Amino acid sequence: MLQTTKRPDSPVSIIGAGIAGAWQALLFAQAGHAVTLHERGDEAMTDATSHWAGGMLAPYCEAEVAEPIISRLGLRSLDIWRRELPDTPFNGSLVVAHPRERNDFERFACMTEDHRRLDAAGLAELEPSLEGRFRDALFFPAEGHVEPRRVLPQLHERIRAAGGTIRFCSDVTATDLAKDPDGIVIDCRGLGARDEQPELRGVKGEMILIETDEVQLARPVRLMHPRWPLYVIPRENNLFMLGATSIEAEDTGVSVRSALELLGAAYTVHPAFGEARIVEFGSGLRPAYPDNLPRIGIRGRRISVNGLYRHGFLLAPALAELTLNYVERGQIDNEVMQCA
Repeated sequence: MLQTTKRPDSPVSIIGAGIAGAWQALLFAQAGHAVTLHERGDEAMTDATSHWAGGMLAPYCEAEVAEPIISRLGLRSLDIWRRELPDTPFNGSLVVAHPRERNDFERFACMTEDHRRLDAAGLAELEPSLEGRFRDALFFPAEGHVEPRRVLPQLHERIRAAGGTIRFCSDVTATDLAKDPDGIVIDCRGLGARDEQPELRGVKGEMILIETDEVQLARPVRLMHPRWPLYVIPRENNLFMLGATSIEAEDTGVSVRSALELLGAAYTVHPAFGEARIVEFGSGLRPAYPDNLPRIGIRGRRISVNGLYRHGFLLAPALAELTLNYVERGQIDNEVMQCA
């Protein structure tokens, strides 16, 4: 087992500056470790999975289909987001449905907690743009969301402020960095780690970014859909992200079918989206293990954090806390950690 006596001068090298690696670097740097965060891409991070993410912080909604561990880690992450980035918007989230998905809506209500049912008037009071659009909704007041392309640079700045170093365009492997006998290496490469973890697979999530000033939303709206959950997520400057599909494919395009479903869903949420300007199409590949659950793998002083699937922004802070607790105090979370 790794020596767990705290050594702030012991170097910690983290590979991958996406959401998983950024949170690892931040918490380790704040704890006094000498942190270097390596990223093979440039500072724009346009090739990272995080660049295409929705940024949903919705552990209660995810309880409909996810294992209890996702809810447990997700709830802990909410506390860490609030602590480290207090400006994170926690305006809650909404779930709505059209009449043909009524049964799915009621099932969703039964399988999730910490929500309250709003009638049409209550929904209109909360989101005036949705007045007259739905007869009721589920409101999850404790949930939040972040804009990945804004919050990731904020995390990088927090890492530097805590004394960490970030090296972009640094294409290194865990083997390269493990040569320092006193160093700790944390591999957060996502699908890039398949050279050592061939069981990882990519699950494509597609998104469309649109712009309109005719709709104002303060929180994400989840629309029940027969194939997958569809979100309308507000961003700054009159932008809305439409997403996200979950497709067992590893190409990075957006299919015509997905585009039609995403745009059609937005139109049914509010007709004004039909006049919105399309800003961007894109997709990212989420790293997933066969069970779709996250894993912290430990082999001596080499640690891997991977398999965050479609819950990257929700789970990353809690996973970083678990890793730090292991390194400093030897704490093991048996649901997440595997020691070789």
